[in-house]
Amino acid sequence: MDVIESAEVIGRDGLRGVVESASPGGPGGEIRVRLSDGRQVLVPPGVLEPRPGGGYFLPLGAAELGRETQSTPPADAARSAHETVTIPVIAEELDVTKRTVETGRVRITKRVREREETVSEPLLREQVRVERVPVNRVVDGPVAVRYEGDTMIVPLMEEVLVVEKRLVLKEELRIRKHSFEVREPQQVVLRSEEATVERIGSDAPKGESGSGAP
Repeated sequence: MDVIESAEVIGRDGLRGVVESASPGGPGGEIRVRLSDGRQVLVPPGVLEPRPGGGYFLPLGAAELGRETQSTPPADAARSAHETVTIPVIAEELDVTKRTVETGRVRITKRVREREETVSEPLLREQVRVERVPVNRVVDGPVAVRYEGDTMIVPLMEEVLVVEKRLVLKEELRIRKHSFEVREPQQVVLRSEEATVERIGSDAPKGESGSGAP
């Protein structure tokens, strides 16, 4: 940070001064500040804080600067008011580390409980009523499904074999009757009986015999 010379320096507890030299005036590159009581102090550049209205703020008060000058030997007490005082600036740094520490243990047991509840919710249910209506009407082609109000009518088709019977005169038979004589020789066996009479006695002539039908 560039420090402006002759800029006003305000500290705590009403401490005031001006920047006397903005160039490194001591070891470490301190800035020389002349206080209103005539003392001169060397301040590191990082200690001075710019003020919004101009000038710088010195985060030190008269009490801190007084303790620094009290350690001066008595022989140095007669020195001029232009004595230069060196103020050490100490900063603390924070070193944070982490470690895992067991602070306790827990045991978790889980148990399942059952309970019964009555649930009553409206449910939508649909029922279908099928009514069979016989029609038995000859149609020319397929019939589509149709609606009559909220009724759906589904036609059921069936092919039926139609057999037609007709009486047809196919032909006529014409029959004529005529008579004629025929001679057919045939052999016929006819039977006849013959009787032979013999008389036995002295009065009968010998050799008399007769024949005839019975």
